[in-house]
Amino acid sequence: MQLTYVFSELGNGLKRNVSMTIAVIVTIFVSLTLVGMGLLLNAQAHKAEEYWGSKLQITVFLCNQNSATANCVNGEVTDAQKEQIQQVLRTNNEVSSYRLETKQEAYDKWKAAYISDNDTERRVYQSIKPSDMQEAYWVQLKDPEKFQGIKSAVQGLPGVNTVRDLREVLKPIYFWMNVFQWGAIAIASFLVVAAILQVGNTIRLAAFARRREIGIMRLVGASSLYIQLPFLMESLVAALVGVGLAAGALVLFMWVVIYGTLRPSSNIVAWVDWGNAAWAIAAIAVIGLALTLLPTLVMTRKYLKV
Repeated sequence: MQLTYVFSELGNGLKRNVSMTIAVIVTIFVSLTLVGMGLLLNAQAHKAEEYWGSKLQITVFLCNQNSATANCVNGEVTDAQKEQIQQVLRTNNEVSSYRLETKQEAYDKWKAAYISDNDTERRVYQSIKPSDMQEAYWVQLKDPEKFQGIKSAVQGLPGVNTVRDLREVLKPIYFWMNVFQWGAIAIASFLVVAAILQVGNTIRLAAFARRREIGIMRLVGASSLYIQLPFLMESLVAALVGVGLAAGALVLFMWVVIYGTLRPSSNIVAWVDWGNAAWAIAAIAVIGLALTLLPTLVMTRKYLKV
């Protein structure tokens, strides 16, 4: 196979269909950026639920040596008190399940969320140790509307510091996060369909423009792959440029919005990190290559009859 011919046809094809190629790149860029944003919003929703709990959960915080409530006059919660609390959770009809969050787990979660560039705040945060944190029971409810029974049953028990119920506070936050997430993915889906149609139209026009060369190659016995390869290369270039632009947009969003604005100024939740961004970029890379190369393979077989 003569690669010089393939690359020559690639250059000619890009010049001949420059406007269509740009249109495909822009559509891929916008659609993949929205898909990536949807994936980041989904990751953020999971992080928020891990930190605050979902609307189906309440959190029972246990006493530690710094607690000052009436149920904590004896200081740190004892094993006997924890067994009593677990007995109430096991036998309550409103409880679906529960788990104990240790002090170390609470500390790791807190440390992931409370990040500051201020030297004074950093010194204060560094002085906090896992032993300063509270153990807690995360209680999953069977029905989000039925929680008063278990709440009143545990909040007066010895060893229970406070019972946190943020369901009404978190409900609108999760609602709008879901709206933005699925809205971005829905718009991206329409744009993905548009990109597939544009790829098909580009292949049809390119095949028509090269019909004489293709006919000659058929006559001399050129292989199917040899005829298809220039078209595949054009699609690959468009996909790589579109994916690169989308990845750059996600990196810029992480750098400016997450790490430049939200993380330094807001510690209410653990924000998405570069690991989540890398996963989103990998996902859009696969999607971008698939939505260009697969339609190209189908369309070339249809229009070139190879």
